[in-house]
Amino acid sequence: MVKKIIIFCMLAVQLYSNTIFDNKCVPCHKDLPTSLQQMFMQYLKLYSSQTNVKYVLKYYLKHPSKELSAMSDLFIDVYGIKNPTKLSDKELKQAIDTYWDRYKVIDKLK
Repeated sequence: MVKKIIIFCMLAVQLYSNTIFDNKCVPCHKDLPTSLQQMFMQYLKLYSSQTNVKYVLKYYLKHPSKELSAMSDLFIDVYGIKNPTKLSDKELKQAIDTYWDRYKVIDKLK
């Protein structure tokens, strides 16, 4: 009985630990040839700072356009521009914050 309770608790924690980013962003990107980490590096290279990257991502996700995309023209020609997000501003902020925290490089440099 105790084992069942422990397993149930572990599964519940796993389900609730998934973020908006994991539930809403990752599934749509999993079949693309470019990973979310590679896309992050492209945005970081183009927009350089945390503030700029987060601002551009939020704007882009609400108003997708070829001009703001960090992806190549070939990528856009093949896969197109995404549809505007249906996430609320609060959910979008949480997803972008998770994206930044997961892939930022500054804390990983030694």
